[in-house]
Amino acid sequence: MNRLLHTHVVVALVAATAVLLPHAARSQSVTRAFTGATLIDGTGSAPVRNATLLVRDGRVIATGAASRVRIPANAERISLAGKVIMPGLINTHGHASSVANLATYAAYGITTVYSLGDETAEVFAARRAQQSTPPSHARVFLAGPVLAPTTAAEARQQVADVVQRGVDIVKIRVDDNLGTAKKMSPEVYRAVIDEAHARGHRVAVHLYYLADARALLAAGADFIAHSVRDSLVDAPFSKALGTSGVCYTPTLMREVSTFVYESTPAFFADSQFLAHANREWMATVSQPARQEAMRTSSSAQRYKAQLPVAERNLKALHTAGVTMAMGTDTGPMGRFQGYFELMELEMMVKAGLTPAQALASATRDAARCMRLDKELGTLEAGKWADFVVLNASPLERIENVRRQHSVWIAGTRLTSP
Repeated sequence: MNRLLHTHVVVALVAATAVLLPHAARSQSVTRAFTGATLIDGTGSAPVRNATLLVRDGRVIATGAASRVRIPANAERISLAGKVIMPGLINTHGHASSVANLATYAAYGITTVYSLGDETAEVFAARRAQQSTPPSHARVFLAGPVLAPTTAAEARQQVADVVQRGVDIVKIRVDDNLGTAKKMSPEVYRAVIDEAHARGHRVAVHLYYLADARALLAAGADFIAHSVRDSLVDAPFSKALGTSGVCYTPTLMREVSTFVYESTPAFFADSQFLAHANREWMATVSQPARQEAMRTSSSAQRYKAQLPVAERNLKALHTAGVTMAMGTDTGPMGRFQGYFELMELEMMVKAGLTPAQALASATRDAARCMRLDKELGTLEAGKWADFVVLNASPLERIENVRRQHSVWIAGTRLTSP
């Protein structure tokens, strides 16, 4: 055999072998055993003390009491004695305009973000990249441009356009901004919903009024991305929403952001907030003239007055069997990504949920609502090992979600942005 032919044969054999071998055999497999912590796996099961979380190549392969999980001899052992492990938090309604923002989310333990609108090409690229390589920032799923058609024909064309771009969900607004804008008509939003469904996509809806929530649910909307805030929900709507299986995202911190900067908020002095906060935003909202404008803004004061309505509706709908999905609408200026999600959980408990229920809304239930539960939301065999290590249990006090030791995505510890 001549040298050139020999070379070609060797190359072909190597290529064929690479195709036949599984990925783990072609690259160095990494196994990590996290030991000694109390494990909250997110399934609703009781916490396991002195647990072992076994991870191989970024995915969970076993969990349970240390006495029941066999650790391979070649595994890297990471002691987390005295700590608490819980699934990474999922924000079902945020806005990510850059990879840097995704890193900020992750720095606070938000390991997945469903970005509901107006993402940049950089964020689209990050979403594509995570399909083959675990990210070093929060995972992202996205809606693309928020659709604003004015006719049924435009609605169908705009849906076709965003589906062509490869979005994960379609997003629309049905809101008049407290009477200052024209609201999308039923004919148009029905066309959006029908066209999206015909193309295999779900529709998330920004709304404010109970009447619109009722009509949109009847029209087939798939995800309610804000609280009903104009009035208390009634029994027929609560029952219809609970029966439908459509999830509800309260976004209480969105309401807080509309009025909280009428003075300097207490959280501006929190060291955890300051660790990753956007200082430019802080300077802007701290300007005396801006604070005075917020104090005298009729819209800000209206949102402030109706926050208790949103809180009561959260509790009423949850009691009626509606699945809550934690979301915040963070991303616009003053809605601080990552930290607001931790405050959202605290507000949900203040509104009447237990810490366990609030945590479920940001882990298992959030994953189910966004159809990510095959891969995320709980720490079970086969799923990505996205988790947060805490210094105290959030089941005892929801505020303990702030007491973070470390954040891990695909079994790899993240560094601060």
